Amino acid sequence: MLTEISGVRIHWEKTGLGPRRVVLLHGWGCSTKLMEAPASALAPDMTVLSLDFPGFGESGRPPEPWGVPEYAEALRALLSGLDFLPCSVIAHSFGGRVAIWLAANHPEMWEKIVITGGAGLKKPQTEEGRKRAEAFQRKKALVQKLGQFPPLSGIMKHAEEKLRQKYGSRDYNALDEEMRKTFVKVIQLDLADCLPLIQQPVLLIWGDRDTETPLWMGQKMEREIPDAGLVILEGGSHFAYLEQAPRFNAIVRTFLLGV
Repeated sequence: MLTEISGVRIHWEKTGLGPRRVVLLHGWGCSTKLMEAPASALAPDMTVLSLDFPGFGESGRPPEPWGVPEYAEALRALLSGLDFLPCSVIAHSFGGRVAIWLAANHPEMWEKIVITGGAGLKKPQTEEGRKRAEAFQRKKALVQKLGQFPPLSGIMKHAEEKLRQKYGSRDYNALDEEMRKTFVKVIQLDLADCLPLIQQPVLLIWGDRDTETPLWMGQKMEREIPDAGLVILEGGSHFAYLEQAPRFNAIVRTFLLGV
């Protein structure tokens, strides 16, 4: 199904007939397809709604660069329009950013929250990272200055893209120019201040070999969210919820349904 919200068409799917409701939020660069395993596990006992965030899957693109609040408000409008609130939420990675922001700003939305490999906390900058960022800024400034001369503009534009490919993250480099603006807005927001405001019960499930959102992020969330518990999936990566799907799904079912 497609529903237009905030100037963008959002693709969503609903399955299951259970009286309890849960929405599944995928990670950055992913889609509903990567949430099919938990959806199938919960559908026998719950009504499950999955969606593609704008810019991914079968949804349209944001009409302008969005940050976490814009994504969150579009989701709130969608769920409200579908009469799907309140509900529980299972969020992976970027989906965790949206779930956390909504939990702090619209606590009436969520009943229970599951976050796996959740993003939203800024990594402390290392000395190596600082030097790398400074090198990129110096070289970019030089390239942009040279690009002001018409004979060099095309060459320098290509050179600037090469710099971004060298210094930018994998997620950033996979995007086109417009979606990169959205990506930058998303990652600039540190959600640490939201954690103490979350009132709902929260289950955190983390792979101990997650390099995208390291385990310390889950541990910090457990400390600072008032009613949170952390389950560690040994050997699991950022996609531990898929790698260890039977265990993940069993834990989530117990948390959401008490079975």
